[in-house]
Amino acid sequence: MPEEKPMTRLNRIEACVFDAYGTLFDVAAAARNLQHRLGGQWQALAEIWRNKQLQYTWLRGLAGHHADFWQVTGDALDFALATLALEDPDLRDELMALYLRLGHYPEVPETLRTLKARGLRLAILSNGSPRMLAAAVDNAGLGDVFDAVLSVEEVGVFKPHPSVYQLAVDRLGVSAERICFLSSNGWDAYSAKAFGLSVLWCNRFGQAPERIPATPDGEIATLAELPGLLD
Repeated sequence: MPEEKPMTRLNRIEACVFDAYGTLFDVAAAARNLQHRLGGQWQALAEIWRNKQLQYTWLRGLAGHHADFWQVTGDALDFALATLALEDPDLRDELMALYLRLGHYPEVPETLRTLKARGLRLAILSNGSPRMLAAAVDNAGLGDVFDAVLSVEEVGVFKPHPSVYQLAVDRLGVSAERICFLSSNGWDAYSAKAFGLSVLWCNRFGQAPERIPATPDGEIATLAELPGLLD
């Protein structure tokens, strides 16, 4: 049997900053909740929608054509529905409404409250628009947990632009190395580490390592592992 690697512990962490979509909130939930209408296509829809959503953020960032994440999410959904020949205005409206009420992953509330009780500062740093993030946090009943909910709209460009990660440093008043950043998106975790944050990649989906600069400090399968790794 291969030797298990020791878990990485992070020292002197003062704040934990979380990506929202895919890390705290389940991006497949909107399509899953409409299985009765989508049938066996719900998983394909969820995957195409998410992939195109991310692609559009990167393309808009490179081209300098910023639009907020709500528009990007709608454009990506339109692409997914057209790809699967599911173009239906009522279905689209239902899916977009559900995206404002995405469920959280099971371990999220307890993990966040454990960290909060230890005196750590907690924040979200997300591509999401302020309206989207406010709706997700409120739906999850986590409004009392976060010290800050940071949207890329403050800098007008999507991740992984360095100015996005700088938002966490500036707003929390904590040096980059004393912020533990967590994302389930490998490209986000690697980019945050390249910026200078301490990073744990929450690799929920068993993705292969990225081939881009800077490797996260460690890798976990769910956020439930996080409290045990902070000294």
